[in-house]
Amino acid sequence: MARKKADSPSKEIIAVASTRDIGGAAQAILDFVSKIPSSKEPTSKRPADEARRIANSAASKAGLTAGSLALPPGPLGWLTVLPELVMIWKIQAQMVSDIASTFGKEATLGREQMLYCLFRHTAAQAFRDVVIRMGDRLVFRRAGMAALERVAKNIGVNVSRRAVGKGISRWLPVVGALGVGAYAYYDTAQVAKTAIELFSGDIDVEAMDVTPVAEAAATVRKSATKAAKTASATKKAVKKAVKKTVRKTAAVARKATRKKPTA
Repeated sequence: MARKKADSPSKEIIAVASTRDIGGAAQAILDFVSKIPSSKEPTSKRPADEARRIANSAASKAGLTAGSLALPPGPLGWLTVLPELVMIWKIQAQMVSDIASTFGKEATLGREQMLYCLFRHTAAQAFRDVVIRMGDRLVFRRAGMAALERVAKNIGVNVSRRAVGKGISRWLPVVGALGVGAYAYYDTAQVAKTAIELFSGDIDVEAMDVTPVAEAAATVRKSATKAAKTASATKKAVKKAVKKTVRKTAAVARKATRKKPTA
């Protein structure tokens, strides 16, 4: 029987530093997926069965957590909406990491893959510029800041709508809590479904396109070389002109000294 993995630090990814205001929900999403939780789950000989066990456990935990936080009624319940979202995301992120590890694909789990697993079922169109399906394979483009911002903004709109709906349900004690818990269970099950489909197949990650950068660097080098040649030619021309002027001035001076003074 495979042993559990030893504790290992979470995978830290450089957070996206946005230069513009993309909204609180979008920025929170980007910050959240910049830290990938580690997993103690070993690679399984029957990963599909193990992944389903992990999924069922996480869905039950998410449902219980969300339902418990939704019990306070009225205005007090609004205060639990954001903590609930964050806690559910943490449960789901850990589940995704465990499923990836079960399939032996933990090394392929990055920011783009975590975003895809957590939010693909609620905002599929947001990933059209990041993920491409080629036959049985999913190809992830290494997303730059602008692409990640677009994805996060689209997801953020859906998250904000869900938060409003969760807040309204707080006005229906017990019944609202049951609905919130049931939705958290369903939502986590959908995340698990996406993760299992992703890590049970082949995953390719495209390298970032460095051609524009290389072309820009080449243009800068070419401009610098041309400027250096121009400066060198100008320097030679000035030096030649100065020498010519000095020689001409010296010749005039010598000619003047040879003239005899008139009586």
